[in-house]
Amino acid sequence: MSPAREGRLAGLILQLAQFGLVGAAGFLIDITVFNALRLTVLSPEVLHTGPLLAKVISTVLAIAANWLGNRYWTFRNHRQASTAREGIEFFAVSLVGMGIGLLCLWVSHYVLGFTSVLADNIAANVVGLALGAVFRFTLYRYWVFAPSRQASAGVMVTDASANQKAVVAVPTEPA
Repeated sequence: MSPAREGRLAGLILQLAQFGLVGAAGFLIDITVFNALRLTVLSPEVLHTGPLLAKVISTVLAIAANWLGNRYWTFRNHRQASTAREGIEFFAVSLVGMGIGLLCLWVSHYVLGFTSVLADNIAANVVGLALGAVFRFTLYRYWVFAPSRQASAGVMVTDASANQKAVVAVPTEPA
């Protein structure tokens, strides 16, 4: 394997590990808030659609935490120049990922009739989370934080023979 390919593979592995750690923190937020709501004010005995609403609330909180972690750590070298645009794209991808988890929970709870707290957690926080994580990582890496869209205002290049510095403009994103 060529050194360049080994470097890309090592970079991908590092990014996956960082994504996993950020995701683990988001997962802790998600599962804690989901279960706190699911077992109290949003239990199915209190509100028929309580488990779904609990999952929406917990996931939105986790998405916010994950955006900060991924923006400032996992994909820090590939942030977009427009924070607002990046945030909107991140949340759009995350909402589709949330939809994957909600669909798994809905099928399990309302179609298949598995209504226990354990069944809800397996459907939403194991199956849904795994499927959503693959979807999110792929779109974060190749769309939201794609290297071709990173926020590069310019790169300093040094000419050793003339001992002069020049700034070379690098486009921040395609038109």
